[in-house]
Amino acid sequence: MPELPFKLSETGHTKLQQLVNSINEAISAGELKIGDALPSVNLLSKSSGFSRDTVFKAYNILKERNVIESAPQKGYFVANETFKVFMLLDDFSAFKEQLYQSFRQNLPNSYSVDLLFHHYNPEVFQQLVQNSLGRYSLYVIMNIEHKTIHPILEKIDTNKLLVLDMGNPEKGKMNFLLQNFNESVKRCLEEGRERLIKYNELILVYAENNTPHPVETVTAVQCFCKKNKLAFRITSKVNASEIEKGQAYFVIRDNDLVEVIKTCRNNKFELGKDVGVLSYNDTPMKQIVGGGVSVLSIDFEKMGKQAAEFVKTKQKIAQILPTSLLLRDSL
Repeated sequence: MPELPFKLSETGHTKLQQLVNSINEAISAGELKIGDALPSVNLLSKSSGFSRDTVFKAYNILKERNVIESAPQKGYFVANETFKVFMLLDDFSAFKEQLYQSFRQNLPNSYSVDLLFHHYNPEVFQQLVQNSLGRYSLYVIMNIEHKTIHPILEKIDTNKLLVLDMGNPEKGKMNFLLQNFNESVKRCLEEGRERLIKYNELILVYAENNTPHPVETVTAVQCFCKKNKLAFRITSKVNASEIEKGQAYFVIRDNDLVEVIKTCRNNKFELGKDVGVLSYNDTPMKQIVGGGVSVLSIDFEKMGKQAAEFVKTKQKIAQILPTSLLLRDSL
């Protein structure tokens, strides 16, 4: 039986996905080059053990992506380069989905993306990156820590790596699209000062061990409250019995946001009047729930689009994305 020009070694995927991914990976690695012939449907079916229908569908998917072409008397052949991208995000949430969808939509079909999550677990982060080394054309990774860059990322060619969201890389040595969690927060709070100082107290819902968010934001909120003589305290979780009129809540996690809104509704407190709510990271749902939830957020669609631009052009990028205050009825 003739040897295939690529390896069918993936697990956890359908046979169709295995075939498409394997051909893409072989092209990305240079094992198959533009103009190289691919086995006929019959031959590949016999060699791989997959049905003719599966092989035919895989070839059609690759044709739709302009990766391969077919011609009479010539059969199937490689038409274009393909790129396999490793994308590692911290977790799956509504705003991360916005980022990913924007990223995917701004890439050509010939680019395949493997999306994984590390859930802020250092061991998982290191293992996933270690296993990816040498297998991808480009790497788009949400760093696991705010102040430093994880050492495992130094094993990736800096020209092929884009760090997202958190970290403190040395400018000129690494590509990045990051947030600022301190000065940007102070600036945004000052923009909303007139709405915030109408309340008696600003309560930040933040548990350092359970909230994967840089503690610099806590310092920023404290500074704002001190400057504006606004009573301030931190609570690790929302306590429904403690929510009173005249309070404003600044929540990081969406679970805490839901708890505040639910308690206000149960107590017939009017959001934005009796109790104020400010949330971190915008989502489509926050734009409409309860007349709209005020947020501090970067533009995650823009982050996804710029990440895709880096992947397509390989042009160096080193940018701190602006954080904006979006005022809605909840404040």
